[in-house]
Amino acid sequence: MIANSAFLAAMVLMLVLFVVMGQLEFLATYRRLIFGQYLWTIVGAVVLVYLNLFACFYLAARALFLKDTGRKLAHVEKLLQTQDTIARDLSERIAKDE
Repeated sequence: MIANSAFLAAMVLMLVLFVVMGQLEFLATYRRLIFGQYLWTIVGAVVLVYLNLFACFYLAARALFLKDTGRKLAHVEKLLQTQDTIARDLSERIAKDE
């Protein structure tokens, strides 16, 4: 989930950077002056945007993919403790491992 969020945040950030760089072509002649004075400010802003995107995608993934996990695990545990034929093999494997 972390790797997927990091990858998605990087892709969105790269897309945004390409769009912004396309819109700022007229500043290409001042590139040396801008990067000389504001390089660390630009890098800091890009890192901050990346971290915010990562956090947003991570929280969205948790909300979507881990919804009601505790309830589902409780249901599986209750199923394993019954004598149901479907869960018998899994119950036996768990008993052997303990």
